[in-house]
Amino acid sequence: MVELKAGGRLKSTVCTTEVIAVKAPAEDLDIRCGGSPMGAPGAEASGEPADGFANGTLLGKRYVNADDSLEILCTKAGPGSLSIGDELLEVKEAKQLPASD
Repeated sequence: MVELKAGGRLKSTVCTTEVIAVKAPAEDLDIRCGGSPMGAPGAEASGEPADGFANGTLLGKRYVNADDSLEILCTKAGPGSLSIGDELLEVKEAKQLPASD
């Protein structure tokens, strides 16, 4: 489990994915990439993403959990999917701007 604060960086231990926290809750989280726990920025990557956790991460996209208490930004893309435990994170959608007629 990782205590993550806004501005904190993590690196995948199974692929090239790297992220930075934009918003994080106060509690410790089991943040994973490719089904394996994420490590410190200098962590070595070895192995392959697990089945069901190999949908990839997209550079520059923000990922959120179901209740929007966690928001992380992908700074380096990779083949592993981001999750909290077994719950996959979703890409945060852009908000629709009001029409300016």
